[in-house]
Amino acid sequence: MIAGSCCCGAVKFELSEAPQMMGTCHCSRCRKLGASTIVFVKKAQLNWVQGKENVGLYQPEAPYRFPRCFCKTCGSSLGEILSEEDSFPIAANALDTAFDIQNQLHEFVAEKPSWFVIGDDAKQTAGHPG
Repeated sequence: MIAGSCCCGAVKFELSEAPQMMGTCHCSRCRKLGASTIVFVKKAQLNWVQGKENVGLYQPEAPYRFPRCFCKTCGSSLGEILSEEDSFPIAANALDTAFDIQNQLHEFVAEKPSWFVIGDDAKQTAGHPG
């Protein structure tokens, strides 16, 4: 079981299995939302412990289409944890339990700030992967 939560503990959840994919997005939007490194989870793996009602939703304007979730109390980024899709990304920083997975992808490296140095051998793409 992988435990997850926001910074203040108002939102808590568990994953029945470890995520199978981790990636980092370097676009300015993901950086500002505090969810650059994400893991993909399956909806069937997510179990709410407490605080689902404390999750806020930011719906972006076009051309962006993916809403982002956050704790209404502390503002912690939670990725797309309220998604109704079968698989969706959540912010890796929201996971409390260690799990054995390495970053597999860096996307939007064309928007990466000059002060950030990529320090792994994961695949890099200028935008969304093909």
